[in-house]
Amino acid sequence: MSTLEALPRIEPAEGLVAAWTERYTGALMNTFGPPKRVLVRGEGCHVWDADGKRYLDLLSGLAVNSLGHAHPLVVQAVTGQLTTLGHISNFFASAPQIVLAERLLDLLGVAGNGRVFFCNSGAEANEAAFKIARRTGRPKIVSTVGGFHGRTMGALALTGQPAKQEPFAPMPPGVEFVPYGDTGALAEAVDERTAAVILEPIQGENGVLPAPPGYLAAAREITERHGALLILDEVQTGVGRTGEWFAYLPTGITPDVVTLAKGLGAGIPIGACVGIGRAATLLGPGDHGTTFGGNPVACAAGLAVLYAIERDDLLANVRQVGAHLVEGIRAIEHPLLAGVRGAGLLLAFQLTGPHAARLAEAALDAGFIVNNVAPDAVRLAPPLILTAEQADTFLRALPGLLDSVWKEISA
Repeated sequence: MSTLEALPRIEPAEGLVAAWTERYTGALMNTFGPPKRVLVRGEGCHVWDADGKRYLDLLSGLAVNSLGHAHPLVVQAVTGQLTTLGHISNFFASAPQIVLAERLLDLLGVAGNGRVFFCNSGAEANEAAFKIARRTGRPKIVSTVGGFHGRTMGALALTGQPAKQEPFAPMPPGVEFVPYGDTGALAEAVDERTAAVILEPIQGENGVLPAPPGYLAAAREITERHGALLILDEVQTGVGRTGEWFAYLPTGITPDVVTLAKGLGAGIPIGACVGIGRAATLLGPGDHGTTFGGNPVACAAGLAVLYAIERDDLLANVRQVGAHLVEGIRAIEHPLLAGVRGAGLLLAFQLTGPHAARLAEAALDAGFIVNNVAPDAVRLAPPLILTAEQADTFLRALPGLLDSVWKEISA
């Protein structure tokens, strides 16, 4: 008998999705509510549930599956690395870790002037950024209302959503919040006690709200004037999601810290906190750590993702298919539809009322995975490989989905 044959098998359950959901409820903490479906397989931009139903994945695991599901390059990279060197601890280094760090610094345009700390998630990347800010010796960090930077305690303290903070108060001290996009409020809040300002180029979890033109450049000028760090949270917007390698790059500014995660591993957990200039050396030996950060398998996946984006010109695809989706949504005239916003393949269409959850349910029933990111906004964050033809299947279905919700609320 081979080693594989000796492993316990996961047998199909009687009742399939319903039975698996019941078992989930009995075995896992209720931190996410009951699962909407139990998924068993993915290929490209599609996934299948345990009942055999197929869905077009327009959320990609919350913007994580940048290359879709079971992409051959990621499978090849992960399996190849795992058969060679799987985990080594941070007492040692590996070639994938070093090469990925060099590649990220190159893409950010800071090769020779930056350093990378690898971790496992966006929250961890922002925790590292938080500690970099603390090492300036200044007590205050400025964040924004509605911003989302993670759910660990440090990252949660930076998150401008009181409903997520209040059950776990008190938060780590020293964080002040200003309205997102308000340059005047930011200028008033930042002073010589400010260690850092943390901003998202697009507030993804707050309904996909892009920063106003000039806002990031103004934040750079304000932080420089007072000697504070500028931290850009590109956890959701980075690695090609907006049609640029990183959403802030077209602004021409250079931040002090950039945090990454989600799409970097295409489903393999990895995050990164990139320090630039003086921020690259504020953390020293013993200041911070992570058990799995820099894992060779995760770094190999990250390298495969960057290679695929470049090889297949996916930045252009993101811009073209994203524009196609925006144009298609804007062409729909419906009393429930109020507009569309975002960049590349990070979009949200605005509804005229708090009906996003019902619309997301209707879409799921029709075979489309979308996300009610706000009561009145539905988020689209599909794989970067989405084609215009696949986008069209959703655009053709959307009027009927809106009609179904409209009839329900009008009854």
